[in-house]
Amino acid sequence: MCVAFRIGERKLLKLSGSFPVMAEGSGQDVVSEYLQQNPHLAHWVESLRELSETNKHWHARREFVLRNMEAFPTIQPGITTPSLDRLLSLSKVWANQTFLGCRYPQPVMDKVKEMAEGIGVSKSPVQKTKDEIVGKGKRPSVSAMDAESCAKKNKTVPNDSDIKGGEHNVDCPNTAAVKSGPLPEAPAEHQPFFNRLYKTVAWKLVSAGGFGPNLDHFEILRTCVESCKASLSCVFVPLKDIPDLPAGCTQREGQVCELRCHTVYMGTGYGRDECAARAMASKEALKGFQGRKVTVKISRRRFRGRDVEDLVLLDEQPRSSILPPALSYPF
Repeated sequence: MCVAFRIGERKLLKLSGSFPVMAEGSGQDVVSEYLQQNPHLAHWVESLRELSETNKHWHARREFVLRNMEAFPTIQPGITTPSLDRLLSLSKVWANQTFLGCRYPQPVMDKVKEMAEGIGVSKSPVQKTKDEIVGKGKRPSVSAMDAESCAKKNKTVPNDSDIKGGEHNVDCPNTAAVKSGPLPEAPAEHQPFFNRLYKTVAWKLVSAGGFGPNLDHFEILRTCVESCKASLSCVFVPLKDIPDLPAGCTQREGQVCELRCHTVYMGTGYGRDECAARAMASKEALKGFQGRKVTVKISRRRFRGRDVEDLVLLDEQPRSSILPPALSYPF
């Protein structure tokens, strides 16, 4: 049964079952009015907001989530499911692409563009290089030697993963397509949140009898993160699609999951399906909370066949300096 809300002659929202479907062309005034009529849904949606999001970014992403809930029928407000994780991941991809100018594999960008049809965004990002920002639009000249070097690099065969992602980045001067890394001050900005999360996880593990293989690692991590007013981001990639696997690896079936919170990498896990991969990634992430503290640092990781700088949550335990290849790169 579908129920339609109206103010005057303007359609607001429809309810299909218990989930809202945004009317085409509706704006944030419509969203806010609907949420005022449904405070239980409003409270749940607000719990999905990231601490770092501005009102403008959050209101747009909130509308994205509400518009697309019908496409994920297993979503139930207040209950974390793989479908909810996927919808939230797609909403963040769209917001990062729209407001920050981030780039993702072309099929993903096409999908979120289709999902966001009808959402009005007042201003798209203007992408500028560092030189343009510092020089207020005055770009330094490129020497003949640099130009010749760029021309030679452009003749090389691009990386397969870059082709799939629709990106062809070359390490040449003034190439705006090259992604920037995390800002130097980013670890210090994120550290207070993860200090709080560390204490929350520590108390949760104590109440659960300590860290062990029989715990629901994802549920523990999720509840702790949400109690700190944040949410986990899960990215799933089929194992066969990862380009940076060791040469001797013969296993090609299954899913790989990467967990992030506030763009900070927390852990990677492999499993036969998404749920198993997410559980293993959560277990690996919780291992980092066994020491005396956790620290946010900028570390080098492989992403689509090249080295990038990423924000990583580390503990004091001696571990291999080689981190798993990144499945997503928010910068």
